Amino acid sequence: MNRIKKAVCILVLGLIAQNLTACAPKVQAADLMAGITGNKVQGKAADDRFIGNTADFSLELFKRSVAEKENSLVSPLSVLLALAMTANGADSETLAEMEAVLGKDISLEDLNEYLYTYVKHLPSEKNSRLSIANSIWFRDDENRFTVERDFLQKNADYYNAAAYKAPFDNQTLKDINTWVQEKTENMIDKILDEINEDAVMYLINAILFEAEWQQVYNKANIREGEFTAVDGDKEQAEFMYSEENIYLESDQAAGFIKPYAGNYSFAALLPSEGIAIEDFIQGLTGDEFMHILDSAENTAVNAGLPKFSYAYTIQMNEVLKDMGMPLAFSAKDADFSRLGRSSRGNLFIGEVLHKTFIQVDERGTKAGAVTKVEIRDEAYYEVKNVVLDRPFIYAIIDNDSKLPLFIGSVMQIAD
Repeated sequence: MNRIKKAVCILVLGLIAQNLTACAPKVQAADLMAGITGNKVQGKAADDRFIGNTADFSLELFKRSVAEKENSLVSPLSVLLALAMTANGADSETLAEMEAVLGKDISLEDLNEYLYTYVKHLPSEKNSRLSIANSIWFRDDENRFTVERDFLQKNADYYNAAAYKAPFDNQTLKDINTWVQEKTENMIDKILDEINEDAVMYLINAILFEAEWQQVYNKANIREGEFTAVDGDKEQAEFMYSEENIYLESDQAAGFIKPYAGNYSFAALLPSEGIAIEDFIQGLTGDEFMHILDSAENTAVNAGLPKFSYAYTIQMNEVLKDMGMPLAFSAKDADFSRLGRSSRGNLFIGEVLHKTFIQVDERGTKAGAVTKVEIRDEAYYEVKNVVLDRPFIYAIIDNDSKLPLFIGSVMQIAD
């Protein structure tokens, strides 16, 4: 893979990075994998099959996640890593569906190997920082939930995942959100508003990317301009102008590649006049996208890029079901027997939540992503609520015949 293809593939996969801040609050839960090194794994170098399949997953996820008439941003790599970790606990048809969505014709065993090598070799430099972190949080209640040690070990081996056994109380809520803050340098402040009563595990990926442009813009390169929004409204914006030398073109779009310092780049595609952005996105495939990048021309480009910054949040349950893995979300039919066991019932994915942030300005780009996979257990019984807060009857009975020794009614409490 040439330098352009590698750099831009990395960008579009949503790669984002992280660096811990010294003054940030600290996670109080004990990392069960602290001091334990993962087993040595061989890994697989990224080849055409992995790149092609991952590009297909990335574009399909993006197309299904685009918000109508709103800014959208997903990190396919973040989602892929979180779900690949989860898939290591899946079995039977649940595993088969997840494998088909995440890797197409690549087995989970091979996908683990590919992702291990791919992530390990992504560069991180002073002016182009990338960091990826994974963690697993599971409920500290052995009477209810028991995690499979092989599941934790495999995710330590391939994904360097920290594992936290926690009570799933308010402190755990703070710890998880603190972990997210640390790994994204506060770009994303939380991934949980509360801990669901049925949750027994959270698998979380966090990625942060921060890079300076190879050629930083100066004041003379920045001018006010007009941006036409999707609804046709005219908006004032600050445009950053530069002369680039990598031109992109297809039958329906033109664009450019602008390099960051280090081995990453920013790629942009502008649909041709008369082609709606929604139609362009929905018609774009992973193969076509990679072909556009591979066909880049070394031609001078007068490039204008508006400054922008926004956050995006999406629950991906329906997106992933539609992509072909509905069983994982089925309380009755999911098979996560290799993940753990619950006394309350079957394990299934309760929610996949994805949050992103991006800021593009004259110095460079900051971007962050967090993906949360929530594992819930299906209760064998429905919890009923009965509060005797109005008149009621009562009885004292013997256990054999159930006949009442006393029976009465309460109409009021005060004498």
